[in-house]
Amino acid sequence: MSEIEGVVVKELVTHADERGFFREVIRETDGFFDHFGQWSHSLMHPGATKAWHIHKQQTDWWYVIGALKVALFDTRDGSPTKGRLMELLMGDDQATCVKIPPGVAHGCRALESSHLLYITSNVYAPDDEGRIPHDDPTIGYDWTAGPAIK
Repeated sequence: MSEIEGVVVKELVTHADERGFFREVIRETDGFFDHFGQWSHSLMHPGATKAWHIHKQQTDWWYVIGALKVALFDTRDGSPTKGRLMELLMGDDQATCVKIPPGVAHGCRALESSHLLYITSNVYAPDDEGRIPHDDPTIGYDWTAGPAIK
């Protein structure tokens, strides 16, 4: 799927040896990182889906332990990618961190027991929180669809 303006996927470097591994996720000097507001942790059981979530002002940076199918949808007026859908796999086999800007609807489905660790640019503010139904016809995303048959 296409990329969405302002969404940044950072490929992570893993340093592994017989003891395990070390992986750096975000540095304050990373070009895609703005500032810290809050750090949160969500556990999702296999098959659990959380969608669609959207913020007016807040930026999210996501990191996954496990495996999540992540979908993003650009709702921003004036964005060159408005109406574009982006899908990616995140987790143990896809070591990435993704930046989700304000106005980009986001959701995920757990493919196995998974931990979503995320930093937000602001502390929780109910007036910044938005929801879009998981089956919104203007987005047209099927959260239950399996991988494409190739």
